Amino acid sequence: MSKNKNLFTLIPKVDELLEEKNIKKLLDIMPRKLVVDAIREEVELLRNGIRENSLNEEEVNKRNLSLPNRIVDRANRKNSLKLKRVVNGTGVVIHTNIGRSLISDDVMENVKEIAVNYSNLEYDLENGMRGSRYSHVEDIIVEITGGESAMVVNNNAAAVMLVLSTMAKDREVIVSRGELIEIGGSFRIPDVMEQSGATLVSVGTTNKTHLWDYENAINEETAALLKVHTSNYRILGFTSSVSSEELSTLKQKYDVPIIEDLGSGVLIDLSKYGLEYEPTVQDSIKNGVDVVTFSGDKLLGGPQAGIIVGKKEYIEAMKRNPLTRAFRVDKFTLSALEATLRLYLDESTAVEKIPTLRMLSASIEELEDKAKSLYELLVNNIKCEKCKVEIVDDYSEVGGGSLPLEKMPTKCIMLTLNDLSISEFERYLREYKIPIIARVYKERVFIDLRTVKEDEFNLVVDGIVYGLEGVQA
Repeated sequence: MSKNKNLFTLIPKVDELLEEKNIKKLLDIMPRKLVVDAIREEVELLRNGIRENSLNEEEVNKRNLSLPNRIVDRANRKNSLKLKRVVNGTGVVIHTNIGRSLISDDVMENVKEIAVNYSNLEYDLENGMRGSRYSHVEDIIVEITGGESAMVVNNNAAAVMLVLSTMAKDREVIVSRGELIEIGGSFRIPDVMEQSGATLVSVGTTNKTHLWDYENAINEETAALLKVHTSNYRILGFTSSVSSEELSTLKQKYDVPIIEDLGSGVLIDLSKYGLEYEPTVQDSIKNGVDVVTFSGDKLLGGPQAGIIVGKKEYIEAMKRNPLTRAFRVDKFTLSALEATLRLYLDESTAVEKIPTLRMLSASIEELEDKAKSLYELLVNNIKCEKCKVEIVDDYSEVGGGSLPLEKMPTKCIMLTLNDLSISEFERYLREYKIPIIARVYKERVFIDLRTVKEDEFNLVVDGIVYGLEGVQA
């Protein structure tokens, strides 16, 4: 205990650290409280190391030398914007926690043009009068999907609620028990339906639902048949479900509309690019679905939005629903979505220029070339004998509640640290000026090349060097 007490006396006092040259400079550009908090937090980390008997006198003195620089780094992090860019080394392409789909540079040029200038957001240039914000994307959504009309709200949950509120308030909606899904943040389809004012009538069982289950539940209170695509999970084995095409026979027989929540919102056949087939919006429209809802920031590869497409009579009614005002999208979303959708007018252009599609369709040869390039940079810049760098085979995931069973072969950089803390190293990567989010598995760090852009390679190298210096300090 007395030995530990002696080590505590080696730690500089807060007032002494405030007189350090680099730390004094911080006081000219950021609040004093923030700088003092950074000092106290770094000092406390050093104290914890002593308390845990993991540091000897030599190690404490060594850390004291790097303490001012660590304080500067921490203060800069505390003073930076909370929402910031990160490097995605996880291999999860549509990663909900770090922003889902990326917007292409070309699309962002359109967003910038709209953002820094006035625009015709709700102004009809042809007639010189007030217009509708939905008109900017309606025609192109209709052209791509084959629907009669379309509109956009701020996310797919809002889209489903608006559709049900408009078409089925105070009436019944029939849905399969196997499709009563839970989406992110514990939001569930039954809860969304309840808030919309519609009454849920569930039919079938968890694993099996038949056409006659729907038919037996239809009565004079039935407003619609709802089909929910289980894009974020699969039930395998002894199962059966009813397709939208089969449901259309009941629509014709009983004059009951069909609503389909596709969720992930894919607009091209992904099986052409080596992925599992996922039902497209166009398929649903061709199969007789009256209203389809889907997300903008999943497999579509655009901004967060809930897109509604289908019969004009229903869409027009939704535009008049008071909820539409609460769910409406802003000019940033509309400009990004329109520019993204225009890329879909030519499928090859969409796959090439929409980052999500480009990453999903990347060949293993492309990924190997990227891995070799990053590997060379790392071995030429890392001066740490305790760090081993390798190129390894692994699997990427689609993410975003899409294609849950899809495992895409990929190439990773794997880092093995001998006698150094992996958890502390990973923390330093997350705390780097541009955080690097990696996978940690079996005491190794993996950086998946599928989701790392080539112009981020130097950032990755610098971040890894920073992390190694941190764990060795």
